[in-house]
Amino acid sequence: MRNIYIGDVGVAVQYLQLALSRAGYPLRINGQFDRTTCQALGAFLGDGVGCYVDRKAWSQLLPYLKGYTIHIVTAGDTLWGIAETYDTQVSAILTANPSVDVMNLQIGTRLYVPFSFALVDESVPYTSKLTAYILEGLQVRYPFLVSGCIGKSVMGKEVCYLQLGKGDIQVSYNACFHANEWITTPVLLKFAEEYARAYAKGARLYGEDTEMLYNTYSLYLVPMVNPDGADLVNGMIRNEDYIEQAKDIASDYPFIPYPSGWKANINGTDLNLQFPAGWENAREIKFAQGFTSPAPRDYVGEAPLSAVESANMYHFTISHDFRLILAYHTQGEVIYWKYLDYEPEKSRQIAEYFAKVSGYTIEETPYASGYAGYKDWFIEHYDRPGYTIEAGLGENPLDMSQFTKIYDDNKLILLGGMTQI
Repeated sequence: MRNIYIGDVGVAVQYLQLALSRAGYPLRINGQFDRTTCQALGAFLGDGVGCYVDRKAWSQLLPYLKGYTIHIVTAGDTLWGIAETYDTQVSAILTANPSVDVMNLQIGTRLYVPFSFALVDESVPYTSKLTAYILEGLQVRYPFLVSGCIGKSVMGKEVCYLQLGKGDIQVSYNACFHANEWITTPVLLKFAEEYARAYAKGARLYGEDTEMLYNTYSLYLVPMVNPDGADLVNGMIRNEDYIEQAKDIASDYPFIPYPSGWKANINGTDLNLQFPAGWENAREIKFAQGFTSPAPRDYVGEAPLSAVESANMYHFTISHDFRLILAYHTQGEVIYWKYLDYEPEKSRQIAEYFAKVSGYTIEETPYASGYAGYKDWFIEHYDRPGYTIEAGLGENPLDMSQFTKIYDDNKLILLGGMTQI
């Protein structure tokens, strides 16, 4: 995280305010590094100043974004005492440290101590940094989760996945193909947190037996396909060369607001128009609309899979045996379920179930955007159910004030992507 100073505004300041609030210094998370934030930071750091955040200060704040700290066992420590010190639960410490002997703590042992708050926040914008912190925190809190990376973005940021379950039936959900649709990222992350927490406690998830889910299905989540784009939209890119490149691209399309209208990757290629399923048709359509060069949206690229992030998703998919995929986008409260005349077995039935539990409508993809998408390619290549979920209403990027409704609308879709297959 970059250094920030009193008077700064933006997403990095929101992350500072979130960390301080979780640390016991409640703040209005408004993205303004004002005197109130300065005072809270000074109290947190113990220096009474708190007018800037450098690397050292961030190192003390990051545990409150990652959701855990590390405790080194000393003489006389007990799990109950450690839990009381950090205002957490013994059960959470045991889950995060499955090899610990409760009755025989060894001096010098490093313990992961999860904090008691929910890790996935529902108020701040999501960027590659926050997504990475949450993925790390989820793995620490729930070490039965598996994580890995499917590749890197143009700017070298890791594009990572999270696996829940070890069953033979594989399904996959992804989010944030489009930069200004980053609100879909916490939808997947919150579902992962709720599922993992329920499984760790032996509880049910929206009526389903989590032990059955875990042993029957392998759920793979890719919460941020386009990290560079999400960071651009949220003002978190510091590399001036890439910023200038993006501004130059945007200047050729002045009717698209910058950066809020940016959907593409950092090089100006729309990642969801990159797949080998009617790519030439998509090229003809988008060129006719005027998107003939790198653009904030709707440029199909030089060839299918020429954008590294789309290639990441392609290779990740062909290396697995997914029986169903969900691709999360915004907005419209619509479920797109077909590609051309393909109608995989059970795909209509599952779409109708998704519509029933969410209140969304089911529609066929409009012709103008009906080719070269990830869902299109998956259906054509595998003849298996694939869905594009357009969550929320309004103009992208949707504000996080919509998040609670979006998640409530979609939680049974996320569950049903496993149980309905």
